[in-house]
Order: sequence, then structure tokens, then C-alpha cells
Amino acid sequence: MVKIRLQREGKKKAPFYHIVVADSRRARDGRIIEKIGTYDPMTNPSTVVLDKDLVEKWIKNGAKPTDTVKRLIEEAK
Repeated sequence: MVKIRLQREGKKKAPFYHIVVADSRRARDGRIIEKIGTYDPMTNPSTVVLDKDLVEKWIKNGAKPTDTVKRLIEEAK
């Protein structure tokens, strides 16, 4: 199953996330299919950058966003 989820980057106590499309059986920071955006929770307010065309394409193709990513997609609209 393909999921749209967060991939953690950044330093200790300073997280930065890539929003990626990945196989659900892979590790959180493992191999990805495609990078579709970024999320920076350290800024005030937090910054979300998404390629909306890619998000729509992957959801149409059956990718399921995680709860957190679903919230971020709604905030980005």
C-alpha cells in the first residue's frame, strides 16, 4: 500500500520534514517514491510547502495520507 507521509530530516531537537510518497512497508526514513513537499514545524507559524498537483495525482492513484499529512494538506489549502 502506498502512503503519503512525513520523512524526518534535520538535527536533534530541530526537526524538518519532507512530505513523501512511500510504500507503507518501508522504514520511515527509507526509500521513497516521490517527494511532494516540505513541513517546517520550527517556524512560527509552521511552514508547509506542497505541490498540490502531485498530491491530487497520488490521491487519485490510491495513496492514503497519514492523519498528520491529511491535516497539513487541509491547512495548505
